[in-house]
Amino acid sequence: MTDSLFRRFALALFLIVGLAGTASAETIKVGVTGGPHAEIFEQVAKLAAKDGIDVKVLEFDDYQLPNAALVNGDLDANSFQHQPFLDAQVQDRGYPLTSIARTVIFPIGLYSRKIKSLADLKDGDKIAIPNDPTNGGRVLLLLQSKGLVKLRADAGIKATQLDIIDNPKKLKIIELPAAQLPRSLDDVTISAINTNYAMEVGLKPDRDALVLESQDSPYANIIAVRTADKDKPVFAKLVRIYQSPEIKSFIKERFGSAVVPAF
Repeated sequence: MTDSLFRRFALALFLIVGLAGTASAETIKVGVTGGPHAEIFEQVAKLAAKDGIDVKVLEFDDYQLPNAALVNGDLDANSFQHQPFLDAQVQDRGYPLTSIARTVIFPIGLYSRKIKSLADLKDGDKIAIPNDPTNGGRVLLLLQSKGLVKLRADAGIKATQLDIIDNPKKLKIIELPAAQLPRSLDDVTISAINTNYAMEVGLKPDRDALVLESQDSPYANIIAVRTADKDKPVFAKLVRIYQSPEIKSFIKERFGSAVVPAF
């Protein structure tokens, strides 16, 4: 074989191998909300690239859109919600979605720019809570645990304001989209803010929250996919990477006790 022919053969072989490698790479689009979810998945994407998985991280600023986008095929997975939220959306909207892994727990907190302690609450003060059923109920249970309201005994995690049977201080509870709660701090006495949104505006849960939800909360966040896709090998790889020691260490070092690994 001549030198020239050998070089052409080697180049052709290189191109074939390169194209085969490109073809074997898998791309998955994962929807997240901003803050810790996005930061964690950016780290997951870096590790996944070493496994031949191209993870595209797409940020949303709303709790309703990521599941709709997943159902519509605009996403392959999402990571922004806890299990009760997904359960409620599956029940209410018939979404064919399934959880494939637990990720982290964000203890929800009560924040204020007007008072330093719950003891400073006055009659008729305003409290802003998330307007989605599961997080709204979650906050009502937190308020009940602090003696601010009393709920019907059977209210459970789907409690609404209709389940309040005692409100000694006649607190005015205002429901807002979760992403808007940090902006409500100037207008209400207390705002119940999910940790990811609190951290986006520079709040530090350990330092700034009047009250933080217990870290044994049942509200572990999850990775969700379409039910028909739940057994795809690429998702088993994604879960293994997310629940790896490297990601657990990143979460602990980056967020401290404000974000708790749930695996």
